[in-house]
Amino acid sequence: MKNYDTEHLRNVCLVGHGGAGKTSLTETLLFNSGVINRIGKITEGNTVSDYLPEEVKHKVSISTSLIPIEWLGVKVNILDTPGYLDFFGEVKSALRVAECGILVLCGVAGLEVQAEITLNVMEQHKLPIAIFVNKLDRKNANFGKVLEQLKNAYPQARFVPLQLPIGQEESFHGVIDIIENKEYHYEANGSGKFSVKEVSAKYLVEIDLLREQLAEAVAETNDEILTKYLEGERLNEQDLQIALQLALKQNLVIPILCGSAYKNIGVTNIINFLTKFVSAPEVIPEKAALVFKTLADPYVGKMSFFRVYGGNFNAETPIYNSSRGLDEKIGQPFYLRGKTQESVASVSAGDIAVVAKLQDVRTGDTLCGKEQLVKLQGIDFPIPTLSVAIEPKTKGDEDKLGSALSRLAEEDPTIIISKNTETKELLLIGLGEMQLEIFLEKLKRKFGVAVSMKVPRVPYRETIRKAVKVEGKHKKQTGGHGQYGHVWINIEPSEGKDFEFAEAIFGGSVPKQYIPAVEKGIREAMAEGTMIGYPVTDIKVTLCDGSYHAVDSSEMAFRLAAIIAFRKGVELAKPILLEPVVEVEIIVPEVFMGDVIGDINGKRGKVLGMIAASDKYQIIRAHVPQAEMMRYAIDLRSLTQGRGSFSMEFIQYDEVPGKLSEILVSQLKTEQSQ
Repeated sequence: MKNYDTEHLRNVCLVGHGGAGKTSLTETLLFNSGVINRIGKITEGNTVSDYLPEEVKHKVSISTSLIPIEWLGVKVNILDTPGYLDFFGEVKSALRVAECGILVLCGVAGLEVQAEITLNVMEQHKLPIAIFVNKLDRKNANFGKVLEQLKNAYPQARFVPLQLPIGQEESFHGVIDIIENKEYHYEANGSGKFSVKEVSAKYLVEIDLLREQLAEAVAETNDEILTKYLEGERLNEQDLQIALQLALKQNLVIPILCGSAYKNIGVTNIINFLTKFVSAPEVIPEKAALVFKTLADPYVGKMSFFRVYGGNFNAETPIYNSSRGLDEKIGQPFYLRGKTQESVASVSAGDIAVVAKLQDVRTGDTLCGKEQLVKLQGIDFPIPTLSVAIEPKTKGDEDKLGSALSRLAEEDPTIIISKNTETKELLLIGLGEMQLEIFLEKLKRKFGVAVSMKVPRVPYRETIRKAVKVEGKHKKQTGGHGQYGHVWINIEPSEGKDFEFAEAIFGGSVPKQYIPAVEKGIREAMAEGTMIGYPVTDIKVTLCDGSYHAVDSSEMAFRLAAIIAFRKGVELAKPILLEPVVEVEIIVPEVFMGDVIGDINGKRGKVLGMIAASDKYQIIRAHVPQAEMMRYAIDLRSLTQGRGSFSMEFIQYDEVPGKLSEILVSQLKTEQSQ
């Protein structure tokens, strides 16, 4: 593949709901541009885009694939993204480096959840958008219905059809180009070959109406064209092309194309659209590139995908990581098409390429020249909210688990690995179950570490509701020196202060050198708990009396005596179980408010208030026990059809209600005994 200058480059991102046909469209684009001679199928696991073993196994895209194609002297870098919410981080990183997002919709299902979410993100970031209505050869496919659905969902947007389908469902066989005023009739064998004809009389009225609507929508982008339009002159093909390119770049319109990737109908028209109407990449004067994706390979090493924003990046040259303040060296950059590599001597401004073995570079980092420091805007990744506890299935894998996890986590910034110091569990936090399951599949395939996954333990705590005075004595006589420690302590509630220790010894009944050992013993007993092994909190302990032996007493003996006294005292002081409570902020479409609030109430939550986030979305704030939120990422997705999101943070510990506490204590004791 030759090196292209900026003006002859296009970076586009295919987005949409899972199953809409993004990967099939990519495969057909590769076929039509002559890269492959046979169109692969997702069901057969032989597409260029979905080459990872996990993608072949599950028959879904889980990672963004870089697919460059060449067409009429232009190189188009296609970023084929996953369509499932679990992998939305891949979508956001790809959109960050694209000049246009192509939203692929199914002609039967129309505007589905993931497509709607992605369209909202592209609008927020003011990224030019075009829509391809796919699968018009399917039963119940209806282009007009999808167009109407879009207009109802986004009344403020200006959707402009550039094509109309010829035929419907099984009889669908071509498209009418509204700008060219021509019919494209495709062969039925999937070859992509077509014949061009004049528009049939039965379509003329509708085509004229759509052409007029298009002219009205785009004319304002150019003064000469606007003057011509206002004077009632018909805009010619060249006028519409110039105006549409500007209107797309300025986000004034959302063009709509149609076809069938499976039958290779209308796909050539898409390539022509990308080369004619999508703008060339914008560049900056300084040398700079953004790393937007990372792949971890146990043999090749780490592969960093980068888009150049300014200057050229040549092989074997030093660069500077301005995000981390580190010097790096570009090795041999290469173009990647699926898993096929092609080395390149230099990567031009605006182009996308890959380089291996940049050890300290992470996704979102800026690479630049050290003489002119640049820091590009990073990537706004979704916040992971689903936690699972993991442990190696084989004890021998414990040592290599940590390094394997950290290397693999570099691939996906929406995966967080943390250690819960209270429950002693290793936590894996992500966006959804499928993402976490596939992450662990990769861990086993790439690094040979098999891991089990379970719901994390809740970090409960214990406290007391009554003050007591108790005695603890540790006495042991053996040959030689014995062991003797004896204490009396007062234990009382101390809400909000975690732990207080005091001493009120008179007459030296407990020598001063042993008092720190008493406090140490109490802290040890607190950490281990008494009811079900959770730490004790909100408590004050006062050492008030005791006795010692001049020969047999020691720090260890008084530490053990304190532990005995504390455990005995807590059992007498009406121990209760405390649970962590989190403050939750939930963003949901207004139509789902009732279901979400009802669910929060059912989780023993307390709704604090609601405010409007936008015309369609509301923000709900609530306090909810953490135990009820362990699987909330899944619950909320089910309640809102995937449209809701939430964040939460620890706020306080509250007492577990009596009956529920009894059930919990019984369950937790059973779990600990197994």
